[in-house]
Amino acid sequence: MWAYHMNANSHHSQPPALLQYQQNAVEYIERQAAQVSQRTGDCIDTSLARANLGRDVYDNVMASVVCNAQIAVHFHPERLSRRGESVAEGLLRSGYYKNQFETGLSSGSPSAFAGGERDLWEKSLFDGIYHGVDVQPSGRPKYGALQLISHPDGPAPRFGSCYFLLHPQVCERATFSYGGSQEQDALLHTGTIKTLDPVMAQVFTQLELGHGIFGISELDVASLLHYLTHRFSAPASKMQNLGRALDSFVEAQIHGDIRLDKDVSQLIADPAFRDHYVGDVLNKISIRYGIPLSWHPGFMLSVKQIPNAFRGYSIGSLARRLGGNGHLDAATIGKLANSFELEPEIWKDWASYEDTLTQFRRLWHFLVLHGSPGEKFVRKNRHATNHCYRR
Repeated sequence: MWAYHMNANSHHSQPPALLQYQQNAVEYIERQAAQVSQRTGDCIDTSLARANLGRDVYDNVMASVVCNAQIAVHFHPERLSRRGESVAEGLLRSGYYKNQFETGLSSGSPSAFAGGERDLWEKSLFDGIYHGVDVQPSGRPKYGALQLISHPDGPAPRFGSCYFLLHPQVCERATFSYGGSQEQDALLHTGTIKTLDPVMAQVFTQLELGHGIFGISELDVASLLHYLTHRFSAPASKMQNLGRALDSFVEAQIHGDIRLDKDVSQLIADPAFRDHYVGDVLNKISIRYGIPLSWHPGFMLSVKQIPNAFRGYSIGSLARRLGGNGHLDAATIGKLANSFELEPEIWKDWASYEDTLTQFRRLWHFLVLHGSPGEKFVRKNRHATNHCYRR
């Protein structure tokens, strides 16, 4: 099994102490990765041989990944939490990035409650470690994605229009799964930053199918390793093309707190919020916690460009609630989503609560896949998106 120990000086501060059950979860995944090391190592060697690459190329790349990899945690800054404040306001107030069990918000499955799908996925992946009597909601994992490719819109934009990049050292207390922890066989494709072979074996398997991953259709084993060798540390701001990596990513489960003042290196935001109330809050977060703020190109589409349905769910009628001649961006979708939560009486004839949430997710996903860079539209159409619904 490939394993690499991070240099003690790889970051300026020591990692925060984990609670015992959090440390147990990381160690459990590391043991499980060790148990499948022979199989995953053989899979990797086979893929390397087919790509005419030696094991040394892979080992060198993984050493670089361990030292430089960053996790992105995506979020929709305008969405409202259980407290009735926007996500951005909550981040500014608390100084912590919180998990789904605390906020009641999710850009994936809205099932972070006892007996819900998220609860059961964590129970399966971590062998019930997060279901002990001493576990508090705040102690459960936070979710992000490993940024292997430096797309300006982040490694997993399906989960939010904005994202924090965490310091590389946070990877030491994270676990990683290719394809997400909701998969039935997720444990077979999960490891730690020091034992990534189960993850990379599955990455290589997907690449060899010939459809690419991480938003790059032509990506293969050789080109991925070449990229990671020569361009791994390239900042997202230097890459201009949106990645639109909607369907493939390496999920990160972060164990322990995510403190904005200690753990976050960058904040990358959608320009739909640049001249928006939420943008003011993001600027305050940047100043208060010393986090550089930058803007990715964003996504925008005319309402007329939205199809009636996408991936089995109606989205056209939802988009048309914004007005037939309007444009969609992250702010306008967020405004409508907040209206759904705050004004249920005007949505009573719509679909069920769960189906409507899924429609909002699918509408955002369609915008990520097909939206044009939004920056040039933002100021022209700002009058339509200059606030969000709040309590």
